[in-house]
Amino acid sequence: MALLDRSQLWAWIAIAAAIGFLVWLISPILAPFLAAGILAYILDPLVERMTKRGLNRTASVAFVMLLLLALLVALLLVVLPLAYKEARLLIEKLPGLLDWLNTQAAPWLKQKLDLDLAFDVETVKQMARDAFSQNEDLAKGLVRSIGIGGLALIGIVANLLLLPVVLFFLLRDWNGLLASIERLIPRRVHAKATAIAGEFDAVLAEWLRGQLTVVFIMGTYYSIALWVARLEFALPVGILMGLAVIVPYVGVVIGLFLATAAALLQFGTFTGVLWVWLAIGIGQALEGLALTPLIVGERIGLHPVAVIFALLAFGQVFGFFGVLLALPASAVLLVALRHLRAAYEAGPLYDRK
Repeated sequence: MALLDRSQLWAWIAIAAAIGFLVWLISPILAPFLAAGILAYILDPLVERMTKRGLNRTASVAFVMLLLLALLVALLLVVLPLAYKEARLLIEKLPGLLDWLNTQAAPWLKQKLDLDLAFDVETVKQMARDAFSQNEDLAKGLVRSIGIGGLALIGIVANLLLLPVVLFFLLRDWNGLLASIERLIPRRVHAKATAIAGEFDAVLAEWLRGQLTVVFIMGTYYSIALWVARLEFALPVGILMGLAVIVPYVGVVIGLFLATAAALLQFGTFTGVLWVWLAIGIGQALEGLALTPLIVGERIGLHPVAVIFALLAFGQVFGFFGVLLALPASAVLLVALRHLRAAYEAGPLYDRK
């Protein structure tokens, strides 16, 4: 019997290894399916609530997807004006920045480091004048650049079109898919497997609730703090920095870059940037020392080194969506490892003496 169990164990290990290799092999096309699966898991409770109120499943899914689309459109309406205004300010202030580099920075670099730097200010000014007037030439240049990476662009567009389709069918058939997976579980381990799956679901639900709470609090804080720092783009930058909390380490770097760029373009002085940095620094301390430990904290129980490794590993395999998936997937893996450790300590290979 022990030999049979051991042979079955090796068979399951071989199956898991084969599945892992297959996932790695097809990882370039997994992004829309992975994103749709994550969204379906997050949105299914809302669909379930609507069906309990008498709305049929398909109509509930359609309503939830329309609500998600409205939220994305609202976010774009906040972000796009920020991007446009920053680009325009950059073009307007770039000649002055180059003047400063030629008159102040270049002589200092020459004196200290013996580096000769000179910037063609007139050329940059001409580019700034033409940037918003020659839209036709800009469009032609964009088309030419798209031609270079046309296949990549087609892939991105295909993924964006595929995502809502996959999401719709996953949400519509979510209960049936779960039931099909449940029927495949061997009966003798069914109770244990469903218990472990329940722990997975509980960990993910707590992580999601905690993250959404932290996102709301930090988005509110950054918007108010940056407004107090007199940053013109306080609301969009604050919302983006709040959302960036979902992606640890990477999010704060992106948010800091956006806020610094906006402050430099608006104030043009280092003093204004310092106030923005102070607001962001207080926010990071608030999130890292208080909010995340208290609200999320022990709910997933990952060491900071494990968090960094998970972000790098999942990002390497699945790209951007892998970074988003890293922490919840690692939390699930942690639950599985706890059960494997318990099984190992209860088995004959573990000597307690």
